[in-house]
Amino acid sequence: MFGQELKAHFACFEALSALDEKITAAGAHLVDVMARGRKILICGNGGSAADAQHFAAEIVCRLEINRPARPALALTTDTSILTATANDFNFDTIYSRQIDALGRPGDALIGLSTSGESNNIAAATGAARRQEMTTVILTGKTAGQLKNVADHTIIVPADNTQRIQEAHIFILHLWARQIEQAIVAAGE
Repeated sequence: MFGQELKAHFACFEALSALDEKITAAGAHLVDVMARGRKILICGNGGSAADAQHFAAEIVCRLEINRPARPALALTTDTSILTATANDFNFDTIYSRQIDALGRPGDALIGLSTSGESNNIAAATGAARRQEMTTVILTGKTAGQLKNVADHTIIVPADNTQRIQEAHIFILHLWARQIEQAIVAAGE
């Protein structure tokens, strides 16, 4: 089993290399958002919710270098907001409602959905666009309903959820590193 999983992982990452320019360009845009003093909001479901928290921690705290904190917020963490919104409205609005409250023009939203079929990520993207935020989608498979809704859409060329999530965390680490290096290069 180990050898099969490793082989599948390598194949996914080999295919991912074809997206270098798109991934790097989206990261450069996130660097610009941070340089302008704006914030990044990030959301996802299940394992992608954990990845959202992981990324936000690396931006607020650090990835590798001690440097000034930057504003990033995982919209996946406040159980009172999540459950009240799901109960009082519906589950599809758990992130869009927070974006309505917290998002501002010039901020960025990163939405994570391995299938591209997450209604709450689609609703979040719509809310972010209404707030004049930059939108970035990390997805996989065929990208489903999220294929053409964002400013930057990265579709991991894989059908297996685990491979897609492994690629997503790699991309998020790359973006965190781009942001961190830009902060250091600016002499902060």
